[in-house]
Amino acid sequence: MIIAIPRSLIVALAALFSAYHLVLAAVSIDVPVRTGPYIGAMAIYAVATIASLWPSKRSRMEIWLAAFNVAAAVAMSLLVTSQLPDGAVGSYAAWHTAAVGTLMVITSTKMRQSFAWLGVGILGVQTVAWQGVGGLVLYGVVGSIAWIGISHALAYSLSSAGRDTRQYALAEREAAQWRAAQEAHVFERQFRLGQTSRMSLPMLRQIVVTGGHLTDEQRRECVYLEGAIRDEIRGRELLNDRVREEVMAARRRGVTVTLLDEGGIDDLPQADLDRVLNQLAAAIGDTRGTSTDRIIARTVPHGSPIAVTVVGLSSGAGEPAWPARNSDEDGEDEIDLWLEIPRSVTDAATP
Repeated sequence: MIIAIPRSLIVALAALFSAYHLVLAAVSIDVPVRTGPYIGAMAIYAVATIASLWPSKRSRMEIWLAAFNVAAAVAMSLLVTSQLPDGAVGSYAAWHTAAVGTLMVITSTKMRQSFAWLGVGILGVQTVAWQGVGGLVLYGVVGSIAWIGISHALAYSLSSAGRDTRQYALAEREAAQWRAAQEAHVFERQFRLGQTSRMSLPMLRQIVVTGGHLTDEQRRECVYLEGAIRDEIRGRELLNDRVREEVMAARRRGVTVTLLDEGGIDDLPQADLDRVLNQLAAAIGDTRGTSTDRIIARTVPHGSPIAVTVVGLSSGAGEPAWPARNSDEDGEDEIDLWLEIPRSVTDAATP
C-alpha cells in the first residue's frame, strides 16, 4: 500500500514554518539599532520564500531562483547583523540564521543541493566573522547546517528509491510481456496441434488399418491434407471454414493454392475480417471452370488500405499433372486473376 502525502500540505507546513521566523523577527524589532535594514531583511526573506514555495509544474527549482535564494541569504545576514553590533543574546533578533537555514532546506528539497550548501556555508562564514566560532552554536548555524545535510540525504534516498521503483516497474512490465508472449506461444502451439490432429487423425487411422497400402485416391487426399496442414501454419488469419472448403475444392481440381499470412490483418475488427475472408473464398471459388492452375493469396503490411492481394496464374500448358505442386514451370505465367481486398468498407468506397 502506498501512502501519499498531498503536495499542498507540505507546502502549507513549509509556509507556516517560514512565517514563524517572520513572527520572531517582528517580536524583536525593537532590538536592532535601526529598523529599516532589519525590515528590509524581512521583506527579502518573504519574497524569496514565496517565490520558492510558489506552485510550479517543475519538481526541480529553476537555477536563477536558487541563485536568488543564495543572494537573499547573504543580504539577510548582512542587513540583520549590521544592526546587532553587540549580538542578540536573550532575544530572537538573530532570526536570520534559522530563516536562512529554512530557505536553504527548501532549495535543497527542490534538487538544488549545491546552492543550499553554498548558502549555509556563507552564513557560517559570516557568523564566525560576526561573533566568532562560538556563534555557530549560539545562534543555531550548526542546526541549519545539520538540516541541510538531512534534507540532502533524504533527497538522495528518495531519488534512489524513485529510480529503483522505475526499474522494478520496467522489469515487471517486461516480465508480464514475456509471460504473455509465452502463454500466447503455448496457446498457439496447442491450437495448431489440436487443429492438425483433427484434420489428420482420420487419414492416419486409415493408413494404420490398410497397413500403409493406399489407393491412388487416398494418396491424393494425403497430399491435399498436407497442403491444408501447411495452410494452418502459414495462412493463420487467412482461414475460416469457407476459405478452407474453397481451397480444398481448388486443390482437388489440380490448382496449387498458397496462403501467406504475414501479420497484416491481425488488427482487423472481426466484422472486417469476416468480409475479407468471404471475399477471398469467393475469389478462389470463381476460378472454377477457368484455366487458372496457381493461386497466391498474401496479406499486405500494416498501413496500406489493402488487406489481402489475390493472384491467379495460368501456365498456358493445359491441365497440370497431379500433383500440381511445382510452381517453377518453364515459360511465362499469365495472370488470370488480380484482386485487392480492402481493409474496410470505407477503403473499398474510396476511388
